Amino acid sequence: MERVAVIGCGGSGKTTVGRRLAAVIGTTVTHLDAVYYDEHWNGLPQEEFAAVQEGLVAAPAWVIDGNYASTLPIRLRRATHVVFLDPPVLTCLWGVLQRRLRHRGGQHDETGVYDRITWGFVKYVWNYRKEMRPRVLLLLAEHARHAEVRIVRSRRAANALVSEAARGA
Repeated sequence: MERVAVIGCGGSGKTTVGRRLAAVIGTTVTHLDAVYYDEHWNGLPQEEFAAVQEGLVAAPAWVIDGNYASTLPIRLRRATHVVFLDPPVLTCLWGVLQRRLRHRGGQHDETGVYDRITWGFVKYVWNYRKEMRPRVLLLLAEHARHAEVRIVRSRRAANALVSEAARGA
């Protein structure tokens, strides 16, 4: 593994898997939420966000976690590996709740992202498999044919993937 895009629904475990894979590869992980949002939860303009990602993917080794389907092709074109975390919706909602309890709605020390859970975000998670997942699968088919794509449907499978990567490192 050299360049890994970690994607999936909110609460699916992207931060954890990304951090663990980055440790295996010997690089840092970039959390796109920390790149996109400022401390007041304002997003970057789309062109600037895309330009930052172009710079990130130019590196020889990286792990980037985050969905952002509008700029996903940038990461997919350069990724050697894609990890699509695709657990059931209740697993994702449980992950969101655990994150909320762990950070109490505050700043995540490890990612620099402020924990902001809104009703709109909960609806996004609830509808992800129906609305966003088909779009992500299409983007994978269009832009990641050259990469090894792993669709991971459980926390146990995610742990196994990281263990496998560590053995191969």
